[in-house]
Amino acid sequence: MIARKDHLDSTAVSLLLACCLFWGMQQVLVKATLPHLPPVFQAAVRFAGATVLLMLWCRWRGVALFARDGSLRAGLLAGGLFAAEFACIYIGLQHTTASRLTVFLYTSPFWVAALVPLFVPTERLRPQQWAGLACAFVAVVFALREGFAAGGPATGLGDLMGLAAGALWGLTTVAIRATGLARVSAEKLLMYQVAVSAVALPPLSLALGESWTTPWSTFAATSMAVQTLVGAFASYLAWMWMLGRYPATKISVFVFLTPLFALLFGALWLREPVTPSLLAALALVAVGIVLVNRRPA
Repeated sequence: MIARKDHLDSTAVSLLLACCLFWGMQQVLVKATLPHLPPVFQAAVRFAGATVLLMLWCRWRGVALFARDGSLRAGLLAGGLFAAEFACIYIGLQHTTASRLTVFLYTSPFWVAALVPLFVPTERLRPQQWAGLACAFVAVVFALREGFAAGGPATGLGDLMGLAAGALWGLTTVAIRATGLARVSAEKLLMYQVAVSAVALPPLSLALGESWTTPWSTFAATSMAVQTLVGAFASYLAWMWMLGRYPATKISVFVFLTPLFALLFGALWLREPVTPSLLAALALVAVGIVLVNRRPA
């Protein structure tokens, strides 16, 4: 029996800060790798490696991955949505900045709040959640308007891809909550997502005409190792481990730090512009997420 805690201790805080710090840097790292490796190919390699690592982990830990539990159909649906989300992220980074895409990506909680009541009738939107959705809408309008005005159709397309990725992330969460997937082990749930991505993304990469160049540069090899080991394997497992032991509402607050870290790394590493409109959009997204996730007393 897992011993759950009602507060965040130093271990949880340290892990959460490390995860959010990396997730904020992740989009910046992917964009920095684009001159060396094409986008969807990066994602395909990342999830193929994560699938192998997760299988080895489950074998070592004795976690059953292939027992029949009725979750296959829902798992494939969640995996397909997950793969589509990351295809949008990686392709979108070709056209917009990492910091801008991350702001759009983190509109995911609003999609969850809007869609879950359609599948779980007991979860109705409260007035403060409607206010949170309104904040998100204003933030998206702010940021999209700036993208199309300053960067033209190319930047606008990248922003829309980031918004689509946020919607797909939200749909993945809805699929998990509205089906029996919430009852399977964290490792099996993650396996559905990384394994389906590992199968679906290579054909998409080839269909887009991406070049699978070899040998890789030292930077490209290091980037893929970090994206695979830390991004698609260790950070996700750490997140799921924490969800099983600490209050989910207190953990979710730390996710607000991820777009801030993305903004910081994008400005420092890639010299991406930090505009007043983008900061305003980020602030509105943060306020909206608080309102959407806040539980009534």
